[in-house]
Amino acid sequence: MMRIPRVYSPQLISIGDEVKLEPGPTRHLTSVLRMSVGQEVILFNGQGGEYSGQLVEARKGLASVEIKTFNETDRESPLSLHLGIGISRGERMDWIVQKATELGATQITPLFSERCEVKLTGDRLVKRVRHWQQVAISACEQCQRNKLPTINSPVPIQNWLANCSEDLKLLMHHRANKRLHDLAQQAASVALLVGPEGGFSDQEINQSGQQGFQPLAIGPRVLRTETAPVAAISIVQVLWGDFQ
Repeated sequence: MMRIPRVYSPQLISIGDEVKLEPGPTRHLTSVLRMSVGQEVILFNGQGGEYSGQLVEARKGLASVEIKTFNETDRESPLSLHLGIGISRGERMDWIVQKATELGATQITPLFSERCEVKLTGDRLVKRVRHWQQVAISACEQCQRNKLPTINSPVPIQNWLANCSEDLKLLMHHRANKRLHDLAQQAASVALLVGPEGGFSDQEINQSGQQGFQPLAIGPRVLRTETAPVAAISIVQVLWGDFQ
């Protein structure tokens, strides 16, 4: 039995509405899944909760869903988590955005740093941010989150450090002596800073310390830039979030 597809649509949705889906979801439901009229679909618009409905139109280029019920289910972590991550090359950044979304990150900000090898400007930057936002949407559809994480436009690391206001600020640094389990304080919000493939420079590490970031190591092994945030977010969700 096929699992009921979950589809994101940014529209205002109410019970009884007939929602005409956007081209991407339409193509997925009609061309990829080959769904037909009468089959059930779940919609969410990122405002919280999800809507159950049935396809009333399903053909190439057109799909509409009649909304039947609303479910208030909240799958968001009580912990507000802001990931600042050095921009990686190729599909690594997509993987980071996808996994951070699945693990419950509230915000993700890609960072330009001294050793960042990715150059993004102008239209290329705008397209890349839109792409990452779509990666996050797809991850929410899969993991059943009903609210989208905020994918911010890339900024220089110095700008991000100066504007972080979270309760607890953590820098993942494999040469640090302190471990996450050494932190006794409680936190309702966490800023997590992870470097690019080449790591942060000494100056950037010093700047993060001046802005209240504590350097922490996850363990004795050096993790790749795409592995470190997954491990760190998981541990943080166990300590202060909704992982048990």
